[in-house]
Amino acid sequence: MKRIFCFIALLFFVITKDTIAQHLTTDALRQDLKYYKDTLPAKHVKLYNKITKAQFDDRIATIAAKLDTLTEEGFMIELFRLNAAIGDEHTRIEPKFTLSLPIKFEIFKEGIFVTGILPEDSSYLSCKLVAINGWSVDAVNRKFKEVIKTDNQSYFEIYRQKFFNNPVFLKGLGILPSDQRATFTLQNARQETFDVTLPSAPKGSTKLATVNQYQTLLPYKKGNKKYWYDYDTATKTLYFNYATCAEDPQEPFPDFNTGLFATINNVHPDKIIVDLRFNDGGNSGVLSPFLDSIGQSYLNKKGHLFVLIGKLTFSSAVMNAVYLKRNTHAILIGQMTSGNINCYGENRGFRLPNTQMIIGYSTRYWEVWKGKKGALQPDYPVSYSAKNFFNNRDEALEYVYEH
Repeated sequence: MKRIFCFIALLFFVITKDTIAQHLTTDALRQDLKYYKDTLPAKHVKLYNKITKAQFDDRIATIAAKLDTLTEEGFMIELFRLNAAIGDEHTRIEPKFTLSLPIKFEIFKEGIFVTGILPEDSSYLSCKLVAINGWSVDAVNRKFKEVIKTDNQSYFEIYRQKFFNNPVFLKGLGILPSDQRATFTLQNARQETFDVTLPSAPKGSTKLATVNQYQTLLPYKKGNKKYWYDYDTATKTLYFNYATCAEDPQEPFPDFNTGLFATINNVHPDKIIVDLRFNDGGNSGVLSPFLDSIGQSYLNKKGHLFVLIGKLTFSSAVMNAVYLKRNTHAILIGQMTSGNINCYGENRGFRLPNTQMIIGYSTRYWEVWKGKKGALQPDYPVSYSAKNFFNNRDEALEYVYEH
């Protein structure tokens, strides 16, 4: 395989606590807007792909006209709105969010459900989200659609989910009057509704009670490991989870791959599953030893090689999935990827001088499958059910076991 590198910059940075709430002057915001306007077009490989220069300049002028009335949160939201119009999945805005609401959600076909919350509120686990601060889920979605690109449904859902518990972002959208607390309206299985008010806390400072997802099936998370595998003797299936496109310094991938195929030769599984559902990219070349080995393996036959993709599959992980789709007999199962098949990428970033927001931008166009547009689609789509999730059932794995 030709080595393809597509780096996603981790655009986080260290700033003093609560920078977003330091009440910058209008002149400071104006300086940031000018820096953004002058710098992004100069550094991006092709900024005017889905937006023209005239449209970009008009939107900058519209923001400039509002600066006297904008808070820092409002200014951030205006940049998000412009970024959505630019339409490049790798060109992103990364503020330093220091606050978080102690609740976590997952999106299923039946709606949005609580999968993590403070231990003292654990009775609300598995409840369905009805509203945030009196705003219905539909109304919240309409607000999110103004500032998150929507041409890829998986991309939109992932970013929407990312901001449900972000009080600064919700305040900027006008959903919350303050970033200090939020009231969530939840509904349980008996169709009873409750209002739960949660205070904001420093990000990472609270430990949530969470649902033990899929605990009775093959594991799909093992701490912070970048890749691992397990063999299920009952189904004669080898499960390989590739969580990120990066080398583990404690176990370089070529060594891991040698051990993986030694196990395959020893236990001779009937099937292999490559799980890319939680991989958001990095260096696509890391997986090359596996791609070479699986191509020559007896498992490279239809009905024996399965690749799981999903909403979190992004950037270099999409490249790896495309390679498997085009060059092996892999069957793709799951959901459409949040990353597009062909895309701008290989990120760099610059920092706005006053708000300290990082602006990520693309430096290269990657065409890995000529003529293809949009996300990578599964051969067999899976619509994940909340009911199955809370009963530790994984529809994608079950599909493999049954076929």
